[in-house]
Amino acid sequence: MTTCPACLDGFAAGDYAGLAGHFVDRAAASDSDHIRWLNQNLSRRKVDAAEVEERLREYLALGPASLGAWIRRRFIARFFGESPHPFVVALQHPSRAVLLGYVLEHHHFLRQWVRSCAYILGRTDRDEVVEYEIDNITTEFGGWGPDRPSHYELLLRMGEALGVPRPEILASPPRPATRRGVEGWARICSAKPWVSAMAAMHSLELIAHRGLVDEGAKLHYFDPAILRGDEIPAAARAFLREGYEADVGHSDRALALVERFADTPELVEDAQSTFLRSVDLFDDYLMARLERASDFEGPS
Repeated sequence: MTTCPACLDGFAAGDYAGLAGHFVDRAAASDSDHIRWLNQNLSRRKVDAAEVEERLREYLALGPASLGAWIRRRFIARFFGESPHPFVVALQHPSRAVLLGYVLEHHHFLRQWVRSCAYILGRTDRDEVVEYEIDNITTEFGGWGPDRPSHYELLLRMGEALGVPRPEILASPPRPATRRGVEGWARICSAKPWVSAMAAMHSLELIAHRGLVDEGAKLHYFDPAILRGDEIPAAARAFLREGYEADVGHSDRALALVERFADTPELVEDAQSTFLRSVDLFDDYLMARLERASDFEGPS
């Protein structure tokens, strides 16, 4: 099935003409998600359906690359390219406000994350995927005992070290973009093929993949130097180090599984579009962290 990367509406397999007409119609109706997607990925000028179709085919073509390599290239361009994402820039040497924005929005993300993983686990028929998701859920939310707390626990400890009590963190509502992301990922993982859901969710772990600089990323997720010294609190270093060390294996293993089990052209197309929708949600969610950070910044 060919899927719209802006709204996930489905079309017959290979129906790029129908998808192009859909984009043109939605843009004419001033639909912001479709206009944004066209502007960011295909063209900032108005184009007709025939040109949209041609550009969509080019954009989604794997060429000699694997599906995983295509996903990595698109992710790097989006978040670590010539104009890195503003949150990535802010996280290079983060202020207390930026770290707190991270905490107060990310705890909502992680609570949805494990539910997304559980959807994948419950809907797959592949034991390798079940084992992978159990490991991921335990690492992110359950933990491995007192000596290896979960990433979620480390996040809450970072917030406490920065002066916000745990009950206040847990009671804080999400910003609108975070809520939209959480709801969008829940829909993806409950309704899309589990392979597409894996592509959508586990590609996001590339954000902390320290190897992306070797693949063309202009920056690391944060300057690794902050893991040394006392620029940020020890609890913040512990949280960031965990992702820095874990997300390489998590994302690489997941993309290998996606490549292995997206074994038809229809599944490949659907995984691509679902991934693209997910990174749009993720982009907005990262901006929500910065919006939340402004609540903790002093007067200028």
